[in-house]
Amino acid sequence: MTVSPLTLSARDGIDASVDRGIRAIVSGAASGETCATELAAAPWTFDAAPGYGPGASMGDVIPAGAPRQGALPAQYREASEDELHQRIRDAKAALGSRLVILGHFYQRDEVVRHADYVGDSFQLANAAKAHPEAEAIVFCGVHFMAETADLLSGPDQAVILPNLAAGCSMADMADIDQVEDCWEQLEDVYGPLDQRDADGLLPVIPVTYMNSSAAIKGFVGRHHGIVCTSSNARTVLEWAFARGRRVLFFPDQHLGRNTAKAMGVPLEAMPMWNPHRPLGGSDEPTLRDARVILWHGFCSVHRRFTVEQIEKARAEHPGVRVIVHPECPMPVVDAADEAGSTDVIRRAIEEATTPTTFAIGTEINLVQRLAAQHPQHTIFCLDPVVCPCSTMYRIHPGYLAWTLEELVAGRTVNRISVPADVAEPARLALDRMLACVPQAPARRA
Repeated sequence: MTVSPLTLSARDGIDASVDRGIRAIVSGAASGETCATELAAAPWTFDAAPGYGPGASMGDVIPAGAPRQGALPAQYREASEDELHQRIRDAKAALGSRLVILGHFYQRDEVVRHADYVGDSFQLANAAKAHPEAEAIVFCGVHFMAETADLLSGPDQAVILPNLAAGCSMADMADIDQVEDCWEQLEDVYGPLDQRDADGLLPVIPVTYMNSSAAIKGFVGRHHGIVCTSSNARTVLEWAFARGRRVLFFPDQHLGRNTAKAMGVPLEAMPMWNPHRPLGGSDEPTLRDARVILWHGFCSVHRRFTVEQIEKARAEHPGVRVIVHPECPMPVVDAADEAGSTDVIRRAIEEATTPTTFAIGTEINLVQRLAAQHPQHTIFCLDPVVCPCSTMYRIHPGYLAWTLEELVAGRTVNRISVPADVAEPARLALDRMLACVPQAPARRA
């Protein structure tokens, strides 16, 4: 496999910034390939336009009502990188314990460096819940994560998303109208879905991945269901199977399929539900025999990884250890040595006691950061084309500086609030998730 210049520079301790690396590739200062030359531009360039922006999700269809970000003031657009970092540090110092900043593993390094906690969505949900003293929680992630933080935080706490355009194409692949329509069709097949059988089991337990809207989480909470993340998906499915004959799993088909397959559920018992077709494109006998009904959704970042990439890595790096995220397609997970959440990937590298070559199948910002943090190992992304998550990449130090300085001035911008009628059942589903034994807590940055 051709190791990208980004990986080489990170491993040599020069520069782990994906953003600077992309700009170097686009300008011709470095060799390599990126999936979109537009990634070299600042994200506010795309604020006025519909779409997820350049990157892995740029081809996905965005809902008509998706939030857009208003114009960022010129002082932040025109500031140098060093100036933005200093303004962020100064604002953090002024706000003190009134503020906590959460940063997802997939955020660009220029943002993660300012986070108080760094983790995956499950860990950061716990971190949000653990800080009742903070008046403001600034979530450097995507929209559904900020909604979750609002659900788990106190009523007097403000949850802020620095860029409202940081959505999630996977989450948008299952909207509340589609899910409610699916539920009605399943009731025609199974009978009343709130009626338990002689064994005390419900016909269907809905399970939604964390990567879903608060409205979907609320639906799950109202119907005896639960939320999961990639960290605890197996534990959650065990919880659901103890309460229901089968599971409706959405929106990511790959996480559902990979997790259930590892638990021994046969593929023929996992039909796909396409929300645009009657009975999801299936039939009643198949649905009656189903153990897991998989929603037709996916992550565009993890769909980029292929078996061919793994074969190339093994051919060019004998002894390579291949670890991929469970949002990858099943053949990729099957071909890898291991599959696990972002935190599982991080811990596997941290715990390796001898120099090891790792080929990683997950978002490039995390891979580059791990390569920079562990120079004793050779760490590279399976996909040689640099293609970050479109929406995580919409968060930039300019937006972070703006939101923090607004807080210092006594103004709250980009607050994410979940309506009360949605929040109550959504919290119930999240509380069920949090009760499923978590992995290691989010680490202090």
